[in-house]
Amino acid sequence: MVGAHILATGSALPDMCISNTQLSNIIETSNEWISNRTGIQERRVVKPDQSLVDLATIASQRAMQKVSFLPEDLDLIILATSTQDDMFGSASQLQASIDAKNAVAFDVTAACSGFVVGLITASQYIQTGTYQNILVVGADILSRWVDWTDRSTCILFGDGAGAAILQASKKNDFLNFNLHTDGKHADKLSIAYQAKLYKDQNLDVFPPVASQYNYLQMNGKEVYKFAVSKVPQSITECLEQVGLCSNDVSWLLLHQANQRILDTVANKLSIPSEKIISNIQHYGNTSAASIPIALDEAFQKKQISKGDIIVVSGFGAGLTWGTIIIKWHA
Repeated sequence: MVGAHILATGSALPDMCISNTQLSNIIETSNEWISNRTGIQERRVVKPDQSLVDLATIASQRAMQKVSFLPEDLDLIILATSTQDDMFGSASQLQASIDAKNAVAFDVTAACSGFVVGLITASQYIQTGTYQNILVVGADILSRWVDWTDRSTCILFGDGAGAAILQASKKNDFLNFNLHTDGKHADKLSIAYQAKLYKDQNLDVFPPVASQYNYLQMNGKEVYKFAVSKVPQSITECLEQVGLCSNDVSWLLLHQANQRILDTVANKLSIPSEKIISNIQHYGNTSAASIPIALDEAFQKKQISKGDIIVVSGFGAGLTWGTIIIKWHA
């Protein structure tokens, strides 16, 4: 089978930065309260005239520019997002925006696990010989779906986009993966559909409804327990299947949900804190964008070297979670 290699990465963040102190002016909270419980100090938020596709386009173009990659050489675009500009999906809009005229494009909706699902999907297409060059983008703008008067959720989330170009190669970066779903607990983290009947309508003929979604709802305690229980199990299982253990891990890259979760997972795996890739203090939880943004920054800082074993794990709404074991080939 052909290998799948990460050719390049890119990321994009909105210009607007909202600090914990600024949030404390609109809700009852403080910088200390937020940072002590989450590790977050600030987050980026899109302006009203900026779209998800705008961020995804910038991240994609930055990835392509790093290796002088032409958009017309893309065979497939996978956009991992839960906050599409269009309910029918935004991958086709991204395809048009970057002028990838030869690429098939579709969306993946798996919330904070979305980029992991996208990477796995892309690697399978490449390894079976179906496609040669694939763009995987994780992007979300959850600032438009949180209740900014609810301090239990609005303090956590930010907006952003990250991208990776995968290419068929003799070098295979993907050693193993696993994915899991537990739909029985989907209500623990959701943006649920809510139908409202129009007033003054003849409901005996037809029951028209005003379609809308609620604000993001989260049971923080249950999500925390889920993450620190299931993620270490997923990682251990994935490592053992390829004859590796936690001592072999060079870098631990988890979905940037909460610094407490990152630290607890690392502690359960006996992985030292200096091996954790974390940028949550600057961006908060950017959902599907958090892993590719952190990965791109790690590459920019030259933290990752040839031969490094990188454990990547996403988890979140669905409930979904999964792990990829990457061995980096420069």
